[in-house]
Amino acid sequence: MAAQPEERLDVLTAGGEKTGTSKPRSEVHRDGDYHRAVHVWIYSESTGELLLQRRADCKDSWPGQWDISSAGHISAGDSSLSSAQRELDEELGIKLPSDAFELLFVFLQECVINNGTYTNNEYNDVYLVTTLAPIPLEAITLQESEVSAVRYMRLDEYKGCLAKESREYVPYDVDGAYGQLFSIIEERYKDNIKSRSLTLQKQINRYAPIHLEPELTSLSEGDREALGYILKASIVIDDIFYEQVWNSNRALRDWLKAHANSSSFDKLKWSYYSINRSPWSCLDENKAFLSTADSAVKLLTDATKSVSGWKGIEYRAAFPLNKPPGANFYPPDMDKMEFEIWKNGLPEKEQKDATGFFTVIKRSDALLPSTLAQSDGSNQAKTSDDLFIVPYSEEHKSSLVKAAELLHKASECSDSPSLKNFLRTKADAFLSNDYYESDIAWMELDSNLDVTIGPYETYKDDLFSYKATFEAFVGVRDDIATSQVKLFGDQLQDLEKHLPLDNIYKSDTVSAAPIRVINLLYNSGDVEGPQTIAFNLPNDERIVNERGTSMVMLKNISEAKFKHILKPIANACIREEQEDYVDFEPYYTHIVCHECCHGIGPHSITLPSGKRSTVRMELQEFHSALEEAKADIVGLWALNFLIKKCLLPKSLSESMYVSFLAGCFRSIRFGLEEAHGKGQVLQFNWLYEKGAFVLHSDGKFSVDFTKVEDAVESLSREILTIQAKGDKHAAKSLLESRASLTQPLRVALDKIESMQVPVDITPIFGTANKLFASDQ
Repeated sequence: MAAQPEERLDVLTAGGEKTGTSKPRSEVHRDGDYHRAVHVWIYSESTGELLLQRRADCKDSWPGQWDISSAGHISAGDSSLSSAQRELDEELGIKLPSDAFELLFVFLQECVINNGTYTNNEYNDVYLVTTLAPIPLEAITLQESEVSAVRYMRLDEYKGCLAKESREYVPYDVDGAYGQLFSIIEERYKDNIKSRSLTLQKQINRYAPIHLEPELTSLSEGDREALGYILKASIVIDDIFYEQVWNSNRALRDWLKAHANSSSFDKLKWSYYSINRSPWSCLDENKAFLSTADSAVKLLTDATKSVSGWKGIEYRAAFPLNKPPGANFYPPDMDKMEFEIWKNGLPEKEQKDATGFFTVIKRSDALLPSTLAQSDGSNQAKTSDDLFIVPYSEEHKSSLVKAAELLHKASECSDSPSLKNFLRTKADAFLSNDYYESDIAWMELDSNLDVTIGPYETYKDDLFSYKATFEAFVGVRDDIATSQVKLFGDQLQDLEKHLPLDNIYKSDTVSAAPIRVINLLYNSGDVEGPQTIAFNLPNDERIVNERGTSMVMLKNISEAKFKHILKPIANACIREEQEDYVDFEPYYTHIVCHECCHGIGPHSITLPSGKRSTVRMELQEFHSALEEAKADIVGLWALNFLIKKCLLPKSLSESMYVSFLAGCFRSIRFGLEEAHGKGQVLQFNWLYEKGAFVLHSDGKFSVDFTKVEDAVESLSREILTIQAKGDKHAAKSLLESRASLTQPLRVALDKIESMQVPVDITPIFGTANKLFASDQ
C-alpha cells in the first residue's frame, strides 16, 4: 500500500501573509517557516467548562499532554474555517456548521522544542464554539492517532494549571496574548446585567427618535397602490443587507426580536441592535455591544454519534468581536494579498467581475452541495484557485426573486410612466445582475413617489470599497424645494472647469445633475446608525462618465438633524458673536453642494503607465473617506465660487463657513471608522492647522474669515490631485497624518458630551407603519 503524501503547508511571511509557496510539513518545522494553524475550544455555558483533549503519545510535539479541544495545521490551499471544521470532525467526530465557530483572535506562537529539531513559528486562528451544556463524552469519537482521551475542566481551574506551568498541560502563557481566551470568556459571563443595561441605555440615548409622517395627498391612486408593494420589497431588501453584514447576522436579528419582551435588558439589546443592524456599534468605532453569549441558540441532532436520552448539541450562532472588514463579501480569512494574487491570475473580464459592485467572493470549500446543484456554471467564474466569484443574483437568489415579483406588481399599479419603467428595470436587474438600464431609469425618474432601491454604496467593504450593499429609500417629492435647488445641478460643468486642479485632469463632458428633494417615508437595508441626509448615485463609473449622477435630498431628515443636533452643537461650541451664523439655509445649501460635488472631479482616470482605471479601483479602502472629504471641501469651494458669480446671496459667504464648522463636530461624532466621520476629521484638522478655525481660551471656536477661503482651496486641490493621479500612497499618508482625534477636537466633543446633545436621529416611520398595519 502506497504511503500517503506528506501534508503541505502554505509558507507565510513573518507578518502572516501568504508568500504563494508551500512546503511539506516536516520541512516547514525543520526550517522554521511561518505557517498557519487552527485552535478550536468548546465551552459549555451552563457549567463554565472547557473541553480538553489529551494528545496521543505518538505526537511529535507535546505528546501525552492535555491541550485544546481540537487543533491542527491549515493545509496548503485550505481555508481557516474549513480547517477548524475538519479538525473537530476528524479528531472528535463532531460535525458543526460554520456559524458555530467564533474567531476570537490570532495568536503567534514562536518556539523551538525537541532539542532544537522542531521549530514552531505558527499563526493560530483561535476559535470558540459555545454550547449550552457539555457534550456527553460518550458522543465523542476519538481519532486514536491524534487523541487519547477527552474531559471537561472548569475554566478557572484550567487557567490555574497553566499559570502554575503544570507539566500535564501544553504550555500557554495566560498572562500573555493567549490569556485573551480566558479574559474574553470571563468578561462575557459576568453577572453584569445592570451595568450593561445602563451602558445600552446611554448608547440608545445618543439617538433622538424622530417621527416621520409625510403626507401622501400628492400621490395618485395607482401610485398609492404601488407604494404597498414597494414597501414590501423594501423589507426583503432588509433581509439581504443583514446577510451582507455577516453570515449569522440575520439569525441574530430574528433571535433578539423574538426575545425582546423577555426582560427589560432583552428589550434594550433589541432596541440598540435595531439601530445598528448588527452587534457592532457604529458610534463606537464598531466595537461589539453584544457577544456570542447573547446570540441565537440552534440545535443539531446529528452532529455526533447518538446517545440515548440526549437530543443533541445546542450551540450559539457565533459572530466575531471585531467587525469583519470584508463583511460577508469575502471569505473571513482572506487577506488582501491573497485576493490580489488570485485576481491577477484571472482573465480580464473575470478580474472586472472580481472587483465589481455586484459579486461576492467565495471559497470552493464553503459551497454547499445545494448551491452547486442549482448552478449550471454559466454565472460563476470558477477557476482552479480556491477563490471564485458569485453574482448577487445567485448569492441572494431567493430574496431577489421575491423582491422582483413585488416590484413588477408595483410597476403594473403605478400611474407614473417613469416610475413604472424604473420599477420594471430594477426588478429585471435583480435577476440578471445587470443594473445599467435600471440605473439610467432611476436617473430619469420623475414621479411624486420617489424610490431608490437596490445595491449602491460601498462603505461596508472596508477591504477594497468594491462591493455594494442593498438599500431602499422611499419618499414623497417636494416640488417647491426641488425647483429651488435646480441651480446647482445646472452649474456642474462650469464648476468642473474652474476646479482647483490642473486642467489636464478636468473633464469637459460633465452633465447637469438632476436633483430631487423628497420627504422620507421609509428606508431599509444599509441605513444603520447615523441617518443619511442625501445621496448621489449611481456609483457605476460608466454611467457617471456618460450621464453624470443624480441627487436625492432628504429634506425632513435634514430639518430634524438641524433642529435637534446642529443648533445645540453651535450653542456649545461656537463663539457667541458667530453663533447666529449657524442657520438652516447655509447648512442645507452646503448639503446640496456636497452631493453635487460627488459628480465632478476625477472618476475615470489615466495612470502614468497609460492604463485606464478609476479612482475607486486605485484608492481602494481609502476611497470612501477621501471621496466624502472631497465632496465636503469642494462643496465649500463651490459655494464660494457661485457667490462670486452672484448666483447665490452674499449673506451665505460667512454663514456657510460657520455652519460648516459646527457640522464638523456633528459628523466627527459618527466615529473615525465611518467614511463621513474620517473625512470630516481630515478637513477640520487641515483648516485648523491653516488658522481658518480658531480655538479660544473659553473652549469655543470661531472662523477666521481672512484665512478660510485659501485653506479650503488648498485642501480641495490636495484631494482632487490625489484622486486624479490614483495615488493610493498619498491618500493613505494624508489620512494617517490628518484623520486623527486631535486635542481641539477633544475639547469640542467633551463640551458636546457634557450637554448631552444627541449624536444623530433614529426615524420612526409613522405613515409607513400605518400602511403596514392596514395591510395585515
